[in-house]
Amino acid sequence: MNILDLIGRTAPIFDTDIQRHEAELSALVQSSRFLVIGGAGSIGQAVTREIFKRKPRALHVVDISENNMVELVRDIRSTLGYIEGDFRTFAIDCGSREYAALLAAETGYDYVLNLSALKHVRSEKDPFTLMRLIEVNVLNTISTIAQARAGGARKYFCVSTDKAANPVNMMGASKRIMEMFLMRASESMPISTARFANVAFSDGSLLHGFNQRFAKRQPISAPNDVRRYFVTPQESGELCLSSCLLGDNRDIFFPKLSEQLDLTRFSDIAVRYLQALGFEPYECASEDEARGRASELIARKQWPVYFFASDTTGEKDFEEFYTGTETLDMARFENIGVIKNEPVYDETKLEYFLATIERLRDQPTWDKPELVALFNHMIPEFQHKDTGKYLDSRM
Repeated sequence: MNILDLIGRTAPIFDTDIQRHEAELSALVQSSRFLVIGGAGSIGQAVTREIFKRKPRALHVVDISENNMVELVRDIRSTLGYIEGDFRTFAIDCGSREYAALLAAETGYDYVLNLSALKHVRSEKDPFTLMRLIEVNVLNTISTIAQARAGGARKYFCVSTDKAANPVNMMGASKRIMEMFLMRASESMPISTARFANVAFSDGSLLHGFNQRFAKRQPISAPNDVRRYFVTPQESGELCLSSCLLGDNRDIFFPKLSEQLDLTRFSDIAVRYLQALGFEPYECASEDEARGRASELIARKQWPVYFFASDTTGEKDFEEFYTGTETLDMARFENIGVIKNEPVYDETKLEYFLATIERLRDQPTWDKPELVALFNHMIPEFQHKDTGKYLDSRM
């Protein structure tokens, strides 16, 4: 199944830029040691493959998902094979003692890439998951930067999201706050990042859910009024590696909008997906109808789908990669834009954030409104969109 066909595109978007800079990318990779944090997630795996195929001196991958790490190794061995460089994986948490011990045992890394994140808007429904989101997206970033700097790394890369631009959900706001801490850390070591849209068929995404529903012969459900930009897993890896190796300090890379990269509805992708598998979508009026008629419809090569208008918390009306106040370099690359940043940050706010999180974590009970209020303090323009409905209430 061709992912490009499903998301309504005919060609990869970064081919020209990658080919133009391939000699520089390959030379840097071949002479360097890499540590990829969160390397077993969808974007992490894509970044790991981009590094591996250019034959690094060392490539170490850290992730808490043991099963995904096994699949990463199997996938690489089955496609790219082997390299002379030191390729190893470690099923550990980047915020753990084990991670600190790993760094102490190794000789250091030239590049540290942090792809770990809690990325789902659905993760903001309760204060407990929200606190975990803050730990992963903000606190672990701060600590791994300090460890990379202490280990002599020449560059730190951390993935951001398009949802950090004018955020309307807590996930996007956490990444915007993370970017504030990156600006402070950039004064003591070079840092770059990337914002991009939905990665098609990434783990846990709605499109990945299509695969799961099809395998389990279950109805497919999707909003019919949400339009999003999509990049392929390989494109996400290319953008991250390009930012890490080619970006200047404080640069944020993002995909330029073009005829190739256009907004696509989830429901349209669902239709193309089922047709590619030889089924005709059958639109049901409710979840109950879709569930109840699944066996009957599938037996006659029709697939039950339920399309609906989105009304859940945190859904942004449109996607954007930058704000009107950010300085852009649109000339350096053909299909990659670059946000240029000065080291501007509010030290008082950053310290207040850390002190408040520490205080809240020490309380016997946690309250979501306190976390929302803290985010509003950090980002005064934050327009948190809470409808009282969450994705877990959807099929």
